[in-house]
Amino acid sequence: MISAFDFPSAVRKLAARAGIPVVEERSVSGEDDRQHETRRALLKLHAEAAAWFHENLLKRDFAAPARGYLKERGIDRKIVDNWQLGFAPESWDACLKWALDRGYQRGQILQSGLVKLRDETRAESEVYDRFRGRIMFPICNDVGEVIAFSGRVLEKEIETAKYLNSPETPLFRKGNVLFGLHKTKRSLIEASCAIVCEGQLDLITLFEAGITNVVAPQGTAFTEQQAQILKRFVNEVVLCFDADAAGQKAAERSLDALLQNDLVIRVAEMPAGEDPDSLVRNKGREEFEKQVRGAQDFFDYWIERETGKRDLNSLGEKMQLARTLAETISRVHDPFLRGQIVSKSSARLRVSAKEFERLLSSAKRPAGSPSREAPIAEEPRREIAMLCIFALRSVQVRDFLLTQNWREILAQIPDSDLLIRILESDQRLEDPASVNTFMSKLSRQDEQVVSSLLLHKVPNNAETIARKWWHGLMLPILRRKVEQAENKMRHPDITAGEEIILQKQIVDLRKQLDELSEFSSAPCAGR
Repeated sequence: MISAFDFPSAVRKLAARAGIPVVEERSVSGEDDRQHETRRALLKLHAEAAAWFHENLLKRDFAAPARGYLKERGIDRKIVDNWQLGFAPESWDACLKWALDRGYQRGQILQSGLVKLRDETRAESEVYDRFRGRIMFPICNDVGEVIAFSGRVLEKEIETAKYLNSPETPLFRKGNVLFGLHKTKRSLIEASCAIVCEGQLDLITLFEAGITNVVAPQGTAFTEQQAQILKRFVNEVVLCFDADAAGQKAAERSLDALLQNDLVIRVAEMPAGEDPDSLVRNKGREEFEKQVRGAQDFFDYWIERETGKRDLNSLGEKMQLARTLAETISRVHDPFLRGQIVSKSSARLRVSAKEFERLLSSAKRPAGSPSREAPIAEEPRREIAMLCIFALRSVQVRDFLLTQNWREILAQIPDSDLLIRILESDQRLEDPASVNTFMSKLSRQDEQVVSSLLLHKVPNNAETIARKWWHGLMLPILRRKVEQAENKMRHPDITAGEEIILQKQIVDLRKQLDELSEFSSAPCAGR
């Protein structure tokens, strides 16, 4: 480990030894600098807090009940280490005192969400630990950096929420994060299918049993942002929520966000009294996989459940159910899928498909509200929109983008789904006929966006401009990689070999940052 001098000095020394020039990265603006430093400090605090909670769980006497609880749940030492599980002591200010002793300021600790104000209306109010007497699950971003925590109580009978999450912070937006994604994204891509479960323990048990294409939302229902993230990796999801009423409601609440992203949805109903964690522990991986293989299409499951609760010989109940079904089906974008669901629904209700289609049309535009079928189309953020325009209209730009590591880069950038679709297309999109073929495969909303983008003029220097936009998108991703490598360098168990590899990686990344920084300092021509 490097201890005699700071990290930048170590990099300079290694670079000098290897004959590699080091160029110091310059900030684009004071505001960018402040945001970058805030994020860097919060990531450092979260990483150190995760290590502190982890050490508590492994070594402290007060964590003995937590160790016993995890052992009962089949969570052994290896799994605890793999997921860096921890424990927050049952104390009002143990975490606060620990962080202050580490040199962190009161304001930084408050901003992290690890502590909270006793009186939320007074900034000078006394603060105390947010997490007390809970098993701690670090929540990571997609590159494995700790950005938040979820704490679980031990006692079933205690009158408090089973899980408590970090609040929204500069690092953490609950609706934008999927638990476990940093470990499972490769398996998601390979399977093109995500098994979705409710809790962290469910996911960990499945993953450690070898079922690795799994994710869990922060809470029970998917948000639009989480569904967009998932769509980058898979085309299908299998919902494995609990068999109770709460689990069924969670599945229904996830429906809108998943349908908006044209994901195929199936439901694997757990046996009564079981969840994914208990099913795997009690009956084995094979039994859980059997449930997943037998998962019903969501609408088959939903139609069966809804019709089973109603008297279809009653005209009133039949009409009420038909309207409910039509309202939900109207949210399905894909015309083929919608047609299949209409056929199933009308057959189950014993009405003609034509009559049901009329009901579906009226459900699309409720009085006084915008149509769900044709939502207002919004273009992606400026950089992505520009790249979409150029990729649609310029062979040179599309060929340039295809030579980049575009899948990995765009998977980390919001609003990039349309650009991904364009780059995945095998059509030569500068030809009008090819554009029409491409657009016929899009959702109605994306079709509107593409039509709008095609109205923009493309300058003669499109390839040069596109390179600048692309390099500007890469800058923050490279910065995150540098921070991630620096965090790994601080790990107490790092070997000398790993340290040298990380030092070389950091030097390479900073060299790339220096090469790209010129592209983010001035606006592109043709904007």
